[in-house]
Amino acid sequence: MIDLRSDTVTLPSPAMWEAMARAELGDDVYGEDPTVNRLEALAAEVMGKPAAVFVASGTMGNLTALLAHGQRGARVICGDECHIIHYEAGGASALGGLIYHPLPTAADGSLPLERVGAVLAPPADEHEAPPGVFCLETTHNRCGGTVLPLAYLEAAHALARAAGVPLHLDGARIFNAAVALGVEARTIARHVDTLQFCLSKGLAAPVGSIVAGPAPFIAQVRRARKLVGGGMRQAGVIAAAGIVALTEMVARLAEDHVHARLLAEGLAAIPGLSVDMARVQTNIVRFTLVAEGLAPADFVTALRQRGVLIGQLHGPVLRAVTHYGISAADVRQAVAAARDILVA
Repeated sequence: MIDLRSDTVTLPSPAMWEAMARAELGDDVYGEDPTVNRLEALAAEVMGKPAAVFVASGTMGNLTALLAHGQRGARVICGDECHIIHYEAGGASALGGLIYHPLPTAADGSLPLERVGAVLAPPADEHEAPPGVFCLETTHNRCGGTVLPLAYLEAAHALARAAGVPLHLDGARIFNAAVALGVEARTIARHVDTLQFCLSKGLAAPVGSIVAGPAPFIAQVRRARKLVGGGMRQAGVIAAAGIVALTEMVARLAEDHVHARLLAEGLAAIPGLSVDMARVQTNIVRFTLVAEGLAPADFVTALRQRGVLIGQLHGPVLRAVTHYGISAADVRQAVAAARDILVA
């Protein structure tokens, strides 16, 4: 099967398997796993932050960051299309008593900064919940892998600093954003106070994410990680793959971006499909089924029957993601399968 549902389906590289087999191990809950410690130090250095902590998933990373940032009853200011709201089970509210305050998300994944500034202002009276943390996302999943410009991040960070509210970045695919912008990931991270990024998406590690930020904040994240059951023992087995992800798998993301563009161009040329090429900036292709008489679920099933897996976001909006293990030949075969369904 050509699996384009997500870059989470990647399998470890040969170097990762080798590193996992040879990893030095200890008990990470005691802080004694040398491989985890190396990964965390490397991640902090790569992001230009004082400290970092290894967590099981991006959802756990965002959750523990929000728990560390916000007091119960405080607001999480974020976009109405963000991953935190749509795909993280309401954890910050259910477990932390935090209140989601969604703002309208533009097609490029940005939030209107004039609205942001207004909601970050201190409450006018005691009836209002105070702002606790401001969240942005890059690349933006539901917007199709779009990248926030550095100038926008800088302006957003200035607003947050002026309001005394921390800016947290859901940077699950921050390395895709960095490659698209032609900068190092730390250049993006410079404009946020804290961030989460995934090792298990485009970087192809089997498990894990990183939360990075100031040392006192990371200490609170460690406590929150324990609270939600995320303390791992001989976690160096999986951390070893994370080290390979950071040292060997970043540069190759450009290949995924090329393949995504090839896929988008192929799909856009098929009658019955619509692709907003302006959104195709990284490894995610968001497209819409506009053919009459064919339900999106049936189109997805027909592709599966032809050996291609894609995802359905909502209604007629579909998604395909290129990643490690997907070749240009796979992309061409996927386009041919879609054409076979839609073109008599």
